[in-house]
Amino acid sequence: MPPNLTGYYRFVSQENMDNYLRALDINVVLRKLVCLLKPDKEILHTGDHMVIRTITSLRDYVMDFDLGVQFEEDLGPVDGRKCQTTVFWEGDQLVCEQLGEKRNRGWRHWLEGDQLHLRMTAEDEVCVQVFQKVK
Repeated sequence: MPPNLTGYYRFVSQENMDNYLRALDINVVLRKLVCLLKPDKEILHTGDHMVIRTITSLRDYVMDFDLGVQFEEDLGPVDGRKCQTTVFWEGDQLVCEQLGEKRNRGWRHWLEGDQLHLRMTAEDEVCVQVFQKVK
């Protein structure tokens, strides 16, 4: 049975964010700004329904979805694109596939103890973030 990810998580670290954003064609000024942000995550997980909020001082981003059901995700706040997105469990990892203009776009969340890990991919770039559960 997959883990329940419900909780509030504080930013701990990230690797390779600038190159990941470059793969999404984000301009240099916005890339530099995003690399300075320390986002928090709030996840509400009830059965097959999830809400994932990424909270920053600049802007919040909310994903509200049912597991295994494809939906159109408006990534306008991120890079101006729309994707056909599906989120599903692969073992103990929550996997998101974002089909659209960019190849190999998506992410994975998983827990290691009380830390939430996030691996984001776009094209050939990978960014990893780590968050600490606080409640």
